[in-house]
Amino acid sequence: METVRLLDLDIDRTAQEVRRGDALLPVSGLSWRLLDCLLAHGTDVATFDTLAEQVWAPAVVGEDAISQRVKLLRQALGDDSRQPRYVRSVRGRGYQLCAPLQPVARVVAGHPVPRRRWWAVGAAASAAVVVVVTAVMAWPGAGPRSPAEPLLQRADHYAGIGQASNNTRAIALYRQALQIDPDLPAARRGLARALAADTCLFNGPAEQAQQALLEADRVLRAAPDDAAAFAARGYAHDCLGSMPRAMADYQRAVALDPDDERTRASLAYLQQEQGQLVQALQANLALRAPERVRFREVQVARELELLGFTDAAAHRHERSFQLFPDNVFANIAWPRSLLLRGEAGRADEALQQALARGTPHPQLYRLQGELRLLQGDVAGAAQAFERSRQLRPQQTLGQTLAGLYGNAPATPDWVAGRLAALQGEAGDGWADAAIERALLHQAQGDADAAVDDLQRAVDAGFRDAAWLRATPLFTALHAAPGWTPLLARIETDVAAQRARVLAAAWRPDDLDGLSAGPATGTR
Repeated sequence: METVRLLDLDIDRTAQEVRRGDALLPVSGLSWRLLDCLLAHGTDVATFDTLAEQVWAPAVVGEDAISQRVKLLRQALGDDSRQPRYVRSVRGRGYQLCAPLQPVARVVAGHPVPRRRWWAVGAAASAAVVVVVTAVMAWPGAGPRSPAEPLLQRADHYAGIGQASNNTRAIALYRQALQIDPDLPAARRGLARALAADTCLFNGPAEQAQQALLEADRVLRAAPDDAAAFAARGYAHDCLGSMPRAMADYQRAVALDPDDERTRASLAYLQQEQGQLVQALQANLALRAPERVRFREVQVARELELLGFTDAAAHRHERSFQLFPDNVFANIAWPRSLLLRGEAGRADEALQQALARGTPHPQLYRLQGELRLLQGDVAGAAQAFERSRQLRPQQTLGQTLAGLYGNAPATPDWVAGRLAALQGEAGDGWADAAIERALLHQAQGDADAAVDDLQRAVDAGFRDAAWLRATPLFTALHAAPGWTPLLARIETDVAAQRARVLAAAWRPDDLDGLSAGPATGTR
C-alpha cells in the first residue's frame, strides 16, 4: 500500500509525506525511515533488533538510541507516550502501530476515488482488481501494468526482510497476485523463492520446496530462457538437497544474467561444500554489491575458516553475529567458530544468546548437543539432538543423532537398519550421508569402516579438519589407525588452496602480512 491512513494521518510512502488534513507534518530522514519500518510491520511488533537492522544498519545502535528516535517521531506526529494513538511501546520487545492501516486510493483527475476497506483475504483479490485497475487506467502517462503489481511489490518487500513471519506474508501476497494475474511471471518466481525459503530457512516441510519446483517449472515452460526462474528452481533443488541439479540451474541462471549477484553467492556456497574453497572465496569477494547478498559475509568467513585463516574468520564471524541478530547462519557460525578454536565455554555463552534470538535451526541444536557432550551432560545432549530432529524430521542426520544419543540406548538392530536405509543415499553431492554412516559404524564399534566413511566425505568435498578434532561425536575414532592419515589428507589439500589464496591479487586485506607456511593463519 503506497498511500495509507493511520487514524487521522494520511501517509504517502512514495513521496515520504505525512499529513493531518492539509497540514504537512515534520517527519523526515531517520524519523521517516523509522515510521516506514513500523508501517511495513503494521500492528505486528517491530522488535528492537529488527528496527536496528532495517532503519540504522550498517550503524550499530542500542535500545536507548531507538527509544530516543521514537520519542522524536512521536513529537512530530503529536503523539503522547502515556496515551499513545499512533505508536505503542511493547515492553522489552520493541514498538508497534496502535491501529491497523487502511488503504487510500490515489486522487484521479482531481477527484478522490472512494476508499474501500480490504476485509477478509478471500475478498482481497476482487477488491484489488477494482482499485488497481482504476488507478492504472487513469494515471497520466502510465504504461501497461499488471493489476496485481501493487501486491507483487509488497510481496517482494516482505520476502526481502528475511524473517519467518514476513516470508509467510510474502507467500500469501504472491498467491493473491496470481489470483488476479495468473500469467505474471514475477509473482510465480517470487512465490517459488519464498516457498523454498520456508523449507530452507524457516523449517517448513519439504513439500514447500517441491511446490517451488513446480512454480519455477511453470515459468520456464512459457519462457525457457528466464534467468530468474532458473535461479528460483536452483534454490528449490538446493533446499531439497539435490546439489548437482541446484548447481546446474544456478550456472544457467548466471550465464543468462551475469548481474545476478544472489545466485552467484548461492553457487559459491555449493562450491564451498564441494571443497572448492578458492573458487568459492574468489566468487564471493568478486560480488559487486555484496551488501545485497544476505549471507555473503558469513560465507566469506566460513571459507577463510576452512582455509585455516582462523583469526580473520573469527573476527568476521563475531562482527556478523553482532550486526545481524536475525541472520540464522550468523547465529550458527560464531558459536561454532568458538568451538573450533577450543573455546567451548565462550561457544556455549554465544549459543545461548543465539538461541534466544528467535532463529531456530537444526544446526543450532546439534551444536548445543555437542557442547553438552563436552560438558558430560548426556541428558542435555539427548534433549538438544531431539529438538534438532523435531525441527526438521525429514533430515536423516537429525534422526540418527537423536537415536544414537537418546535416553533409550540405540539397539544393534536399529543401527543396522539405519545403515541399510542409507545405502542408497549417495550421489547427491553432499558429505552428510557419509558422515552419518561414519557415526553409525562407530556405534557398531567398527572404527575402520567409520574412517573409510569419513574418507568418502572428503571425496565429496568435506574439508573441516578442525571440527573433526573438536567435536565429541568422533572421539572414539582418535585412536583408529586411519584417523591421522585422514586429517593429513584434508590438511594437505587445504594447505595447497591456502597458498593459492595468499598468492592471489584478489585476496582480502585481512590476510595481508601472512605467508604460505604450514602454520599460516593459525593463532
